[in-house]
Amino acid sequence: MSNPARHAAHSRVLDPSSSQQTAARSINGVELELLQSFVPLNKLSDDHLDSLLRDIEVEYLCAGQTLFEAGESDNKHIYLLHGELQMSGADGRTELLSAESMMCTYPVAHSQPRSCGAVAVSDCSLLRFDSDQLDGIVAWEQIVSYILLDISSRRELDSDALWMTTLLRSNLFYKVPPINIAQILDRFNELEVKAGDVILRQGEIGDCCYVIKSGEADVYRAKDERSKQDCVARLGPGRCFGEDALINNALRNATIRMNTDGRLMRLGKQDFYLLLREPKVVNMNLSAASDALHNGAQWIDVRSQEEFEAGHCASALHMPLEILQLKTRMLDKSKQYVTYCNSGRRSQAAAYFLQSLGFDVCALSGGFKRYSADAREKHLRLCF
Repeated sequence: MSNPARHAAHSRVLDPSSSQQTAARSINGVELELLQSFVPLNKLSDDHLDSLLRDIEVEYLCAGQTLFEAGESDNKHIYLLHGELQMSGADGRTELLSAESMMCTYPVAHSQPRSCGAVAVSDCSLLRFDSDQLDGIVAWEQIVSYILLDISSRRELDSDALWMTTLLRSNLFYKVPPINIAQILDRFNELEVKAGDVILRQGEIGDCCYVIKSGEADVYRAKDERSKQDCVARLGPGRCFGEDALINNALRNATIRMNTDGRLMRLGKQDFYLLLREPKVVNMNLSAASDALHNGAQWIDVRSQEEFEAGHCASALHMPLEILQLKTRMLDKSKQYVTYCNSGRRSQAAAYFLQSLGFDVCALSGGFKRYSADAREKHLRLCF
């Protein structure tokens, strides 16, 4: 089955002369419309896609070239943009995979190690992503969605919703383990500031960062100590500043002066570093999880709908991480649960959130990818 909308999008990627090319938003020649047809990229915000794609380019394969062989482990998500691939399984079966097929909304033969080989039947173009980087961004996005749902349900946070939402959708805390995102907002302290107040000075040692809750601030920067500082930017609500000095352990690279009265949210260096520590969550390996299930435990699949439909444990409850809180009424606090995802990031976060609500929950250590195909077949009883 073909996907006309997707076919039209990737046709414009490959044909720079298209009259629609200039109107489409793209990064490195790849349109966001096309990227948002891929799973799990379709769950990412534009900002997160921008971050993921800064160093990504379209790759090309000539007819007859091998994309990968059966048994390879490359830790890559590969998406076919254009052309056809011949997939060859270990049992000798072959299958033709066309870029126009709905199957190509998913990464090509993604199990690791690869369960089959792939050879280009025609000239092909493709995208290749680092699987760990992509999974980390997906985990971040879905955990943020969980937290924003919680924020929207709490009336006392109405006045904070704007700066919190902008902050959580930014790239500031990518180095923070996704499971710690829920703690970020609790560690900020609020300050009242006046127009003209200098908040940071270029060249100082950084001991905190700030988020603008209300008001505007100007960014001034000088080329060196003798140069005049020029205003290079104006920041509004939700924008963060001062984080570079914390992340890179460097001196302040700009001076920040308030343009209006306002309120700032301050995060100290020690609190920032505490956020970098991975919290403890009870994990189970696949064998122990299988034993727990024999004793009455229940799988919880916290991946997206598309990922679930592509393959899941036969007895699993499907509770996507971003709407997990809405589905907790389906759970029984007298029962044990084991969460799982592809890598362990989302399942650990889900276990952490559910434990905080009083449920007996463990996470499958390392997710699916940590275990061999034989182990998955033996213990998971996957449905496709």
